[in-house]
Amino acid sequence: MTTIAYPNTQLLIDNQWCDAASGKTLAVINPSSGSEAGRVAHADKVDLDRALAAAQKGFTTWRNMTALERSDLMRKAAALLRERADKIATYMTIEQGKPLGEAKVEVASTAQIIEWFAEESRRVYGRIVPARAMNITAMVLKEPVGVVAAFTPWNFPMNQVVRKVSAALATGCSIIVKAPEETPASPAELIRAFVDAGVPPGVVQLVFGNPAEISSYLIPHPIVRKITFTGSTPVGKTLAAMAGQHMKRATMELGGHAPVIVAEDADIALAVKAAGSAKFRNAGQVCIAPTRFLVANKIKGEFTEAFVKMSEALKVGDGLTQGTQMGPLANARRLDAMAKVVADAKTKGAKIVTGGERIGNAGNFFTPTVVADVPLDASLFNDEPFGPIAGIRGFDTIEEAITEANRLAFGLSAYAFTKSIKTAHMLSHNVETGMLWINQPAVAVPEMPFGGVKDSGYGSEGGPEALEAYLNTKTVSITNV
Repeated sequence: MTTIAYPNTQLLIDNQWCDAASGKTLAVINPSSGSEAGRVAHADKVDLDRALAAAQKGFTTWRNMTALERSDLMRKAAALLRERADKIATYMTIEQGKPLGEAKVEVASTAQIIEWFAEESRRVYGRIVPARAMNITAMVLKEPVGVVAAFTPWNFPMNQVVRKVSAALATGCSIIVKAPEETPASPAELIRAFVDAGVPPGVVQLVFGNPAEISSYLIPHPIVRKITFTGSTPVGKTLAAMAGQHMKRATMELGGHAPVIVAEDADIALAVKAAGSAKFRNAGQVCIAPTRFLVANKIKGEFTEAFVKMSEALKVGDGLTQGTQMGPLANARRLDAMAKVVADAKTKGAKIVTGGERIGNAGNFFTPTVVADVPLDASLFNDEPFGPIAGIRGFDTIEEAITEANRLAFGLSAYAFTKSIKTAHMLSHNVETGMLWINQPAVAVPEMPFGGVKDSGYGSEGGPEALEAYLNTKTVSITNV
């Protein structure tokens, strides 16, 4: 067990760490023990006005620095994160619950994302267009959109913030981050790395508080020119509508309900290992987690038996305890949600093969759960569970599996396992999803697009595509007189 003390978290405004003007704070609860770990500052409109003014000033400074200067500062921030990784990962485990090993991977990934965007910032190109007369110069310029407001969730406290901050900074924008109140210390350390690296005052702000109040104030504000949100589909639709009313650019990475198609010719051991690790990572609290397992009937029994064996072997416990493979759910609300999913599945006739219960009375621990023969009207096959519950249902043909995969309004991620290149191509072209991983777990690398379709949102938070939403395109035509 670690002895690193968990800190109280302040706001960052104009490169100054500060308490809220009102002095108000909120409790941060350790999900493994249920006890208070620390406090986080609660911003109100006075603090937001200061952040907005600072961001406007920071934008003017940042956009006029060279791409090379911005890139170098971003790389310094990544290096600082790597130096501080152990401490930051410990903070994350204390506030969020995930095993320390997973937290360390998230910190390392965060640094890698910054480095990739730092390099990409030097390739934000416009173009010269062949003109229609010899005395005309025709150009297309790419310019930063302005001040960005970012809203991020608690399941990946740093990873969800860094994609937004890195894309904004790479393109010359400043940003106000409304990070999660439940997991504030690790994203604060991310922001601290940028400040300590020398990013000018006002370029990055960090606030916490009432999510609805902050979003309803920042999104319509004339200083904010773009919003980016990661979270549930219902909240995302509300924020997107608000952004639309004020003609604000928006990137939306919303909920998912990922199908996993296990074909008759699949490598069952590979499917269990890859999909199982993805299913129970972060206790299933992952927007791209596999949830609806569609397994060919001829191998369904063998697959289910192997998947249950893997699930029952997982060591569940405090994320700071050595050997823990799955930590607690992030909050008590998730425990209630899991109980409702299991109860509904039983009522609808599904079979709880393993798990389905809370573990102990202290903390938010829930057993890795496998539910077989899930009917299509069960909540588990219609509503994102966002927890350690996997539902299994059989199919006879790949076409039947694709139809079921596409039945829901979600289209964030999907998985498939097959040895047939023909089947792989069929799935690639017909499954309605923003991301599809075949014969592997999710690999969300920074150079690849990350985003969904349908009710899972729009826009990308990875790859060169991520930068477009932070840029305005300007046509310039000059006549030589």
